[in-house]
Amino acid sequence: MSKYKRKLYDADKINDFRGLINRYSTLYADKVAFEFKKTPDATEHIKITYGQFVKDIKALATSLLGLGLSQKRVALVGPNRYEWCTSYLAITTSDMVVVPLDKSLPDNEIEDLIMRSKAEAVIFDQKYAEVFSKIAAEGKSHLTSFICMDETEHFPSLSSLIQKGNSMLTNGDTTYDSIKIDNQKMSIMLFTSGTTSISKAVALSQSNICEDIYALAQMTDIRKEDTFLSFLPLHHTFESTCTFLYGTFSGITVAFCDGLKYIQKNLAEFKVTGLVCVPLMLEIMYKKIKKGIEEKGKTKLVHNMTKVCNGLLKFGIDIRRKVFKEVLDNLGGKIRFLIAGGAAMSREAIQGFLDLGINLLQGYGLTETSPVVAGENDKFKRCGSVGFPLPGIDVKIDNPDKDGTGEIAVKAPTVMLGYVDNPKATAEVLKDGWFYTGDLGYFDKDGFLFITGRKKDVIVLKNGKNIFPEEIEILINNLPYVSECMVFGRPCDDGDYKIGAKIVYNKEIVEKEFPNITQEELYKIIWNDIKEKVNHKMPAYKYVREIMITEAPLIKTTTQKVKRHEELKLILGEA
Repeated sequence: MSKYKRKLYDADKINDFRGLINRYSTLYADKVAFEFKKTPDATEHIKITYGQFVKDIKALATSLLGLGLSQKRVALVGPNRYEWCTSYLAITTSDMVVVPLDKSLPDNEIEDLIMRSKAEAVIFDQKYAEVFSKIAAEGKSHLTSFICMDETEHFPSLSSLIQKGNSMLTNGDTTYDSIKIDNQKMSIMLFTSGTTSISKAVALSQSNICEDIYALAQMTDIRKEDTFLSFLPLHHTFESTCTFLYGTFSGITVAFCDGLKYIQKNLAEFKVTGLVCVPLMLEIMYKKIKKGIEEKGKTKLVHNMTKVCNGLLKFGIDIRRKVFKEVLDNLGGKIRFLIAGGAAMSREAIQGFLDLGINLLQGYGLTETSPVVAGENDKFKRCGSVGFPLPGIDVKIDNPDKDGTGEIAVKAPTVMLGYVDNPKATAEVLKDGWFYTGDLGYFDKDGFLFITGRKKDVIVLKNGKNIFPEEIEILINNLPYVSECMVFGRPCDDGDYKIGAKIVYNKEIVEKEFPNITQEELYKIIWNDIKEKVNHKMPAYKYVREIMITEAPLIKTTTQKVKRHEELKLILGEA
């Protein structure tokens, strides 16, 4: 049992998304809920209050109900924008099922998921007008209503539905207010990213999500004064639950990012205090910070001042943000809070952000668990861990080996109802009330949870030794010119595996550090660094025995998880 507290704060509890709407109206009505610009170059900031948000949700919901969509499935596809959030809550608070789709999917896959979901209506960004014109013309889907978030020639717009809904409400329509939400039935149908197999449709209830919000609120100090930048795709539960739903539960302002290349600019102009992000982005951000310090010749000074700051912390004196103001100003100057999850992250980068006075919390979760299972809290952290199971969530290590590593299983009110129309896949992961995640991990003596990798990705050598690719990848990613990498096992004729690494180098850094270098010369430099700086830190059976180098990014999902099975097909097909 952990000697550290899993719960730090008292929190309100809501049972369904109508509870969210009530909070918006009663606690935050005049506060800015969303801030964004129409284009990246625009100077005008559009701000929408929680009060206006509630009005738009009720009006849109009333219109949707008027279309006969009660208890139907409604697909939702588009970038992170105000209309996406309005649609999501209008659908779910009207006793309909929302089906968020990945905005980055090709047209044929969007069409396939529309068919699989049996959605009867769709709300979409104008970018998808062509694909939905095609689907409408073919008439093969269940879709009867097509609604565009923008003004278009061929489809009714979201604004026209909101306008119509307002008229209906003015004329005494009370359909929306009379609806009772069953928080235990499916309200959200989410397709998994398919990093290991074909995507499955996860059924989540409003109770699932609300229980996760309640657990998060007991762990972290998100304040209504905070502004979070939303840039991870909203169709994914990590961004949807943590930034959108938990964030607005707490009364924050959600600022919509203009695009990945504008993140640094947006941090400053929106006065961003918090971010929910994936480790890959933070690793890149940290490398840039470190490089900037080196170029200014301040590495030794920063190192010494870090020691001083951390020494004073032991006496309750925190001067980090004053000392490192110049560095923090490059991140907008206001950033105080980072939530990271989805993959392993180097201890150096984690400690680096903490040393600057930025509260970095690592977490762990899956779509099937709404999503957050475990996380560090504001007081107790351990580098390399993902913290503790959240309050109300039980986690066990199934069938642990001699080192205590085994499959992570979860029992909690946040666990999904099952996979839609797939009882076989559901039975494979839900057993005796426990959800078997397919992830491997262990608890340390103090109850901190550590993730070692995916069960399917573990490389089992002929001598019975297990190799977790993520462990080696962290070491390789620490090399300054490496953008990302993937460690794999190449099958040998004797039934064993040879450990290899596909390394994506940063072309800009390589050209600066090694001008006019040939590919062959670069290969030799990287191979030598692998032998000297990676292999020497590990036992011999984990040694990387072959490498391939490229500047082309690895194949990834929209949440930046590497599609290992697709990469492996490419790798093993190469000489």
